[in-house]
Amino acid sequence: MTKELAGVGIGLRPRFVDRDDLLRTSRRIDFLEVVPENWLLRGGRRQMQLQECLRRWPTVPHGVSLNIGGIDPLDGAMLDAIGELCVQSDAPFFSDHLVYSSVAGQPLHDLLPLPFTQEVVDHVAARVDAAQRRVGRPLVLENATFYAHMPGSTMSEAEFLRSVCATADCGMLLDVNNVYVNSLNHRFDPYRFIDQMPLERVRQIHLAGHTLVGQTVIDTHIGPIVSAVWTLYRYTIAKAGRLIPTLIEWDDEIPHVDEVLAEAERARAHAMSVLSGESP
Repeated sequence: MTKELAGVGIGLRPRFVDRDDLLRTSRRIDFLEVVPENWLLRGGRRQMQLQECLRRWPTVPHGVSLNIGGIDPLDGAMLDAIGELCVQSDAPFFSDHLVYSSVAGQPLHDLLPLPFTQEVVDHVAARVDAAQRRVGRPLVLENATFYAHMPGSTMSEAEFLRSVCATADCGMLLDVNNVYVNSLNHRFDPYRFIDQMPLERVRQIHLAGHTLVGQTVIDTHIGPIVSAVWTLYRYTIAKAGRLIPTLIEWDDEIPHVDEVLAEAERARAHAMSVLSGESP
């Protein structure tokens, strides 16, 4: 029996447990998100730290190297490890990015965009089915940031995301910061983009910070979250009419866990105020 996520969580980062700050905290944490590549297929101290977190909090895997849009074979060993983690934590799903991330067996160490075409939709849907069968849990796909459109695209990003979710019959992880970053770099209205998302399929939301480099906004996951992203988050929650489980991502220049938990509390407060009737 899986446990559905609820509330607002944070990403499990090694520095939070290396200094025992996370394990000592008495502050509210609704769930943790684990990047499998950083924790699985390892033993020793890392495994002990992970197991202690699994005992204390609901946990969900969020990968960065599934390569769901690529043509290399899926990583069976990693998928099996994710499946074991899902069983241990009763996770309701696992997630990764709607991108490609390796070519000819070589990791690209980046999340690169796919051509927005029906052929790619069908290709991704088949790999989603294979990954889900191997893990034994639903796969939820995240909208990614990108800095150039792949040639040959015949759909908008919003159309592509909707088509993948419908064809694969899978859930979506809606990264609100990624929507905002892409809207600045590619000059579209982020609110109209949210209007086009299948919010009934969204099982988790990500919030994060970003960095302006020259004329380009880079998805650095350096916090804190800016006011424009908070406003877009409030709009999304109002549109969905529910508190979609929300995760604070802070992956670079990581502060003390208390600062990340303060962002989680802000997310909870924003969602609750919107759902109680305040203007989004």
